[in-house]
Amino acid sequence: MTSHRNRLESATDLAQANGVRYPNESRAYRIARDALLAEEIELRRHIERVAAQRRALPPGGEVTTDYRFEGVDGAVSFAALFGDKNTLVVYNYMFGPERERPCPMCTSLLSAWDGEAPDVEQRVAFAVIARAPIERLLAFKRERGWQHLPLYSDTSAAFCRDYHALSATGEDNPAFNVFIRRDGAIRHFWGQEMGFVTADPGEDPRGAPDLMPLWTILDATPDGRGRDWYPQLDYAG
Repeated sequence: MTSHRNRLESATDLAQANGVRYPNESRAYRIARDALLAEEIELRRHIERVAAQRRALPPGGEVTTDYRFEGVDGAVSFAALFGDKNTLVVYNYMFGPERERPCPMCTSLLSAWDGEAPDVEQRVAFAVIARAPIERLLAFKRERGWQHLPLYSDTSAAFCRDYHALSATGEDNPAFNVFIRRDGAIRHFWGQEMGFVTADPGEDPRGAPDLMPLWTILDATPDGRGRDWYPQLDYAG
């Protein structure tokens, strides 16, 4: 039973007690904004509940394949990607050897994550894996001015295939997976499973919360993220 001390107050009561006001706002605006604030509080609580449910997952499948990658310093094993951490976060970048240029959406996401990588790696190990040769990955890293992203090439595509970053027809997919190392074994902990099959009508496939800071910012604007604009590798002018 939840103790009185931990009992959550009504989101509506919290919103009304907020007290924030902006210059020249109307009463209609404040009523609508307080109603929205209550929903935002409930959303925050839902996010926390989902995160707690994720943390409580039973052990996932053991990683028994000896995956190998190419990094900036040469060949590296999957286990070595953990470094001195017991948790490994892996993002699969849509940049296969047949692509002339990488996926613009993935690139936008990784450009934002490049600045966060040093902070992320204080808590967990982090790796960005793609099928393109390591030389092409590093060349593009220099082109974009990335400083911190740890890039690896999955030249055999074995890892990409097993963890849903490569379709049965040979097409790249973005993939986000978390692995844990405990008691001498490496196991899959969680993977992003929201995609085309789980998308709602009229919406692009996306996870929840959305991994892209770009969309988080645009969702706070009057026109939102829109339905006909996507990030590009280069912008004219």
